Amino acid sequence: MTTTRKLSGRTRKGVLLVHILSAVAWLGIDLALGILVVVALSTEDTGIAGVAIQAIDLFAIWPMFGASVVCMTSGVVLGLGSKYGLVRYWWVAIKLFMNVGMSLLIAFSLRPGVREAAEIGKRMLAGDPTAVIPPDIMYPVVVAPTLLLFAYILSVFKPWGRIRRSAQPVKRERRDLVGAV
Repeated sequence: MTTTRKLSGRTRKGVLLVHILSAVAWLGIDLALGILVVVALSTEDTGIAGVAIQAIDLFAIWPMFGASVVCMTSGVVLGLGSKYGLVRYWWVAIKLFMNVGMSLLIAFSLRPGVREAAEIGKRMLAGDPTAVIPPDIMYPVVVAPTLLLFAYILSVFKPWGRIRRSAQPVKRERRDLVGAV
């Protein structure tokens, strides 16, 4: 049986505060990204659309990736230093899986797409009439905040209980009526 080292109350609160603030920052960056994408896709002015798409490249990827890594690291510290563990409860394991997956998507999928969109924004500002913002840029704007809100809900309601029940067998007394005579 492994023992976990519990965090002191003050340390736990500090790490929890970092965890919450990084998750809120991550959601805020996602929402700002969404606003810029909606502006770029909904305006008729190519100058505004070009600037909006270029702004995404300036602030979205590295701050969002940084917030996701801080959120994941503080979550791991909280998991290891509390009764919840990392893979002891379904809600914690799902949040960890989602955080790792979303962080990898930011680094390896969203980053190249945003760079490509920023190049389209430059072409739009230069007056290139063939420069069109791809409509699939809207997917991350919808999916990421939805997953983050789902993670928040998991944190509050803590559904589904433990992943594995205790390995200790339950002792039951057997009462034979035959031997009772």
